Amino acid sequence: MSKEKYIKPPSRKSITILIVCIVTGFIIGYSYNLSKDKQKITSPYLDQAESYREELIHQQERNKELTEELNEIQTKIRDYEKSFATDEKEFENLLLEAEKLRLMLGEIPAMGPGIRITLNDSEYDPNNSNPNDYIVHESHIFKVINELKISGAEAIAINGQRLKTNSYISCTGPVITIDGKQYPAPFVIEAVGNPEVLNSSLQIVGGVFDQLLNDQIVVTIEQSGHIVMPSVNDNQS
Repeated sequence: MSKEKYIKPPSRKSITILIVCIVTGFIIGYSYNLSKDKQKITSPYLDQAESYREELIHQQERNKELTEELNEIQTKIRDYEKSFATDEKEFENLLLEAEKLRLMLGEIPAMGPGIRITLNDSEYDPNNSNPNDYIVHESHIFKVINELKISGAEAIAINGQRLKTNSYISCTGPVITIDGKQYPAPFVIEAVGNPEVLNSSLQIVGGVFDQLLNDQIVVTIEQSGHIVMPSVNDNQS
């Protein structure tokens, strides 16, 4: 008669441990799958947020570069403005100088305040047999003209004829010839400039006015608020 092998049934404690392990494994597996699914769901949003952050950083860097470029351009503009202002001032000065030269050359009409000097022969003296001692000569006119130029006269005319820088003046008896045109006395010399300065320079003690009187020349001087004289081209027409 064979003996049957007796199998001892599992204890209650073992069954409990087994159940606990199964449940624990199930919970762990479920938690892992849930975490994995959650990561899959939130991953696109995280990627998009990261993309926005990188774009923001890029835009901030670009804004900084543009700000620096703007500052450089503004600096250049200020430099150009300063340069333009300087050039404009120099240009205006050149225009004034050119205008003065044209006045001196007689190329344009002249007008403005100034002075008018009249030179006339003195009365005939029967006791003086030499008529040259009481008539106006070119030397007398030159004295007046040179003093006017030194005193800042902008333009000069004699008997209405505008003088040039190279005008030729000569004396033939009682007649004065200016650039080929003859004029008898009296000789009216007009000058555009500061009337007070021109008048003072002529009437300084021992100056031109006194010298003319010593040479028996009749001299009158008057200041004028408005003198007009033509250009040399107008005289030639």
